[in-house]
Amino acid sequence: MNAVLKDHSTIRPMSEQDLNAVVALERAIYPFPWSLGNFRDSLSAGYSCWIYESAPDVVGYAVMMVAAGEAHLLNLSIAREWQRRGMGRQFMHHLMKVARDYHATTMLLEVRTSNAAARRLYHSLGLRDIATRTKYYPAENGREDAILMAMHL
Repeated sequence: MNAVLKDHSTIRPMSEQDLNAVVALERAIYPFPWSLGNFRDSLSAGYSCWIYESAPDVVGYAVMMVAAGEAHLLNLSIAREWQRRGMGRQFMHHLMKVARDYHATTMLLEVRTSNAAARRLYHSLGLRDIATRTKYYPAENGREDAILMAMHL
């Protein structure tokens, strides 16, 4: 008998009840994490906030601001132990659809110059480097540049 594992992952809107799990993941992933207030403010502002869940665990989250025909991806994260399974790609496809549903024609994001895996993913999805934001991110030894990326939706 061949057993087939079913994928029980879902992407759903983030709620206030998710914030503790999101902040815990953020702190586990990044040396300079967003605060609880950053996530709470994003929800309060009506940003497009999402949870990637692999039952019963929250394994990722995303925050995207959509206004004036642009979608600006502010945060997309997958827990380290869940990375390299295609979840980031699936999450990005979901976010691009959401952006289109809100009539955005452009998607923008910043990514650390050192984040080669994320840059490869974004390039493979059609995002292109358009500028460098000098000393954009906090880093262990000062600040790190960000690559501003964009794509037409």
